[in-house]
Amino acid sequence: MLEELLRSGFEELGLPLSGEALARYRVYYEYLEEVNQVMNLTSISGEADVARLHFLDCAALLCLERFQGKRVIDVGSGAGFPGLPLLIARPELELTLLDSLEKRVRFLRELCGKLGLKQVSCLHARAEEAPGGLRESFDLAVSRAVARLNLLCELCLPFVKPGGLFIAMKGPEPEEEVREARRAAALLGGKIEDVVRYTVPGTDIVHSAVLVRKVSPTPAKYPRRWAQIKSKPL
Repeated sequence: MLEELLRSGFEELGLPLSGEALARYRVYYEYLEEVNQVMNLTSISGEADVARLHFLDCAALLCLERFQGKRVIDVGSGAGFPGLPLLIARPELELTLLDSLEKRVRFLRELCGKLGLKQVSCLHARAEEAPGGLRESFDLAVSRAVARLNLLCELCLPFVKPGGLFIAMKGPEPEEEVREARRAAALLGGKIEDVVRYTVPGTDIVHSAVLVRKVSPTPAKYPRRWAQIKSKPL
């Protein structure tokens, strides 16, 4: 079922899908299900829901921006979403998975080993405390984290090179968050460029992707500590 749903879903998105990628999605699914029984990685389970609500939902981003050959960071990666499904479909990109919880990063490292993916780094760090060498070194930042957009901008935009893009995955009605985040994006060197709605293949579920272009360097004082980001949002 997983393979059939992925084939039809990628076809619906107008994206190619190799046999190697299909095999890797199967390995991903099986290891995720196995570890999820002892570690709370995701509330979504079963072949149909994982195929659609994880793999295809993430793959939809490939319709919005060219990922091939890009250096990408997934901030707050959790169980690997959206970064790993993107890398499986586009193995030409270079990926960094960043998460604040060590046991999740350990899962990601083990998973990447099983998938045979070598162009990926799994880092255990909070976004606002990440190594300075990562600053403004990525073409793209992606996040499917649950934080509001103004907070996510402060966590993610410092990683993006001027001219690069931050893509935030959101629900069907992100307008309030977008209005709230415009000032934050501007202070951080970004500009909200577009909000793209898409239907997850095989469902009637509508999600949104907020595209924030990095137009100038982020001031050195950002990002602040998480307590300050949360208590005094930009």
